Amino acid sequence: MVTTLEEPTAEKVVEKAMRKVAIYGKGGIGKSTTTQNTVAALAEMGKKVMVVGCDPKADSTRLLLGGLAQRSVLDTLREEGEDVELEDIRSGGFCNSLCVESGGPEPGVGCAGRGIITSINMLEQLGAYDAENELDYVFYDVLGDVVCGGFAMPIREGKAEEIYIVCSGEMMAMYAANNICKGILKFAETGVVRLGGLICNSRNCDREAEMIEEFAKRLGTQMIHFVPRDNDVQRAEINRKTVIDWNPDCGQASEYRTLAENIDKNTMRVIPSPLEIEELEQLLMEYGLFS
Repeated sequence: MVTTLEEPTAEKVVEKAMRKVAIYGKGGIGKSTTTQNTVAALAEMGKKVMVVGCDPKADSTRLLLGGLAQRSVLDTLREEGEDVELEDIRSGGFCNSLCVESGGPEPGVGCAGRGIITSINMLEQLGAYDAENELDYVFYDVLGDVVCGGFAMPIREGKAEEIYIVCSGEMMAMYAANNICKGILKFAETGVVRLGGLICNSRNCDREAEMIEEFAKRLGTQMIHFVPRDNDVQRAEINRKTVIDWNPDCGQASEYRTLAENIDKNTMRVIPSPLEIEELEQLLMEYGLFS
């Protein structure tokens, strides 16, 4: 008896797309805390996530690492030269998250933005973004509201394609968010960067959620989630953990899970329409901030 082999069924292989996310916002608004807690929630969901800290303070991953001080890319290069391996600059964190800190120059010397450029280039050279790593997300936690020089690299050169801006109902937080949208608008004209939405990290301002919803609408985007103010965030940080790691059953852990789920299912990516300063101030007055 002759056995014939069936022709293999042709299957379309779809390569999983890695989502490249950057978190921007006013200095002190809670970007690093928001980023790390969101990454913890995504990792808990089974997503494979790498975080690249883009702040010279190198504090963008400490909660995911249990408070351990991670040696930055720039420090590693200064101490060991160019001959480094990927695992020399990348550490495993909560729920198999992957953590990298760009670091910065010695105080008062050089441009801190160069650390971001150097780090991303080094990660690319070492294969951190290659398909075999099967990353679902890479998150860039970017210093302050700086959208120029090295700090703009994630959006200027398409390293990040999906931007979320952390803001609140405070005037300067909204001003910074609007300014970041101007940067996104400029780079979107020649690149792939888009705004995914606003994350309101509440400061308990009057009518805060309503105001940020309206602000997002005028920008042409959405409020992806309203994160209420809760002292459990500070309690978790004192214990050197994300909220989900410290107390997975608390209400604030659920808020970060919702934020992560909203980002994970989000398909709205827009080129924003920044407000003129007069329109922004009028919005603030409409919601009683100056009354």
